[in-house]
Amino acid sequence: MTSSGDQAHFKRGTQLGQYEIAAPIGAGGMGEVFRARDTRLNRDVGVKVLPKDFTADADRPRRFGQEAKALATLNRPHHFQFLSL
Repeated sequence: MTSSGDQAHFKRGTQLGQYEIAAPIGAGGMGEVFRARDTRLNRDVGVKVLPKDFTADADRPRRFGQEAKALATLNRPHHFQFLSL
């Protein structure tokens, strides 16, 4: 992993727990999203990574949790996992 500003950049093959990074999808104000492989469940997922400084603000993790719950209600072929590093 290399860091530039508030963004984390992961190379293909980087392991984040049970998730193996495949490719970047996009980045925005709340972090970066990567296409990854859940190696435990053998399925493709989206992994969103928050910048470190977001964890210092108590409201950011709460909003992040709300976003995760909203996405969990969607019936989509890909499942998103949220990580704060």
